[in-house]
Amino acid sequence: MKFSDLNLNTALLNALDERGYTTPTTIQHRVFPVVMSGRDVCGIAQTGTGKTFAYLLPLLRLWKFSKDKNPQILIIVPTRELAVQVVESVKELTTYMSVVAIPIYGGVNINTQWKDLQSGADVLVATPGRLYDLILNGAFKTKAIKKLVIDEMDEMLNLGFRTQIKNILDLLPDKRQNLLFSATITDEVESLMDTYFNEPERVEASPTGTPLENIEQAFYDVPNFYTKVNLLHLLLTEDESMTKVLVFVGTKKLADDLYEQLEAKFPGTAGVIHSNKEQNHRFNTVKQFHEGVYRFIIATDIVAREN
Repeated sequence: MKFSDLNLNTALLNALDERGYTTPTTIQHRVFPVVMSGRDVCGIAQTGTGKTFAYLLPLLRLWKFSKDKNPQILIIVPTRELAVQVVESVKELTTYMSVVAIPIYGGVNINTQWKDLQSGADVLVATPGRLYDLILNGAFKTKAIKKLVIDEMDEMLNLGFRTQIKNILDLLPDKRQNLLFSATITDEVESLMDTYFNEPERVEASPTGTPLENIEQAFYDVPNFYTKVNLLHLLLTEDESMTKVLVFVGTKKLADDLYEQLEAKFPGTAGVIHSNKEQNHRFNTVKQFHEGVYRFIIATDIVAREN
């Protein structure tokens, strides 16, 4: 199947073609017709399966211009980094469309974001806490929201956003289409869908735990922390293909300890990121990694969801 086989308009097809996207992933071609039909969706997809385009493509295909400055599409995500990433994806796809997308997140001046919303937005991508504050402050009206996406739902719950999510859902119009995406479906996610969704159709990219086809995996049986540090040092020194490396660890303390060990060996080329780091630090670290300043980032699991 090609993107041209989907019911996409010329503007979206041209944007995809310019960026070299020709073939939809499994989750993308399975989700598209369900969203286009107007049904609620529960998408079960791992990171790296293309789920952002899976919900953006049909929603942007259904989007219609309105003079109303209030957003029609609301996308709730767990982190600032993901909010920025999703907005960039919207911009990629709407080169030939007059769609305004705004990211909203904490850690920055709320008044600036309030003013941005007064100028109008078609797509609002937001983290739960700051979104709820802005709704209560009257920064925009929720009545125009026709489509809701909750992305990385399991991670949202892990970060303690359950109450904010429920409060936001209570303030949205009853008549809307709901899309939820999560790597895992827990009892808590089920409960939320039972309460707020209308018989969502489940769409799964692949069974949970299935390795992605384009990832080559290798395993080293290493006994302890310092042996792992030495092995990682060896791999980074001798393997020229390791130009962009993500190193995932189990705890924040372990991330900091590993960073201290490797920063001494590779000065100026390493970053560390976890939830104890301020958002500006996390955002800048990821930015420098993407730009090639940092050769590798040491991170806890949450960054696996964002990159």
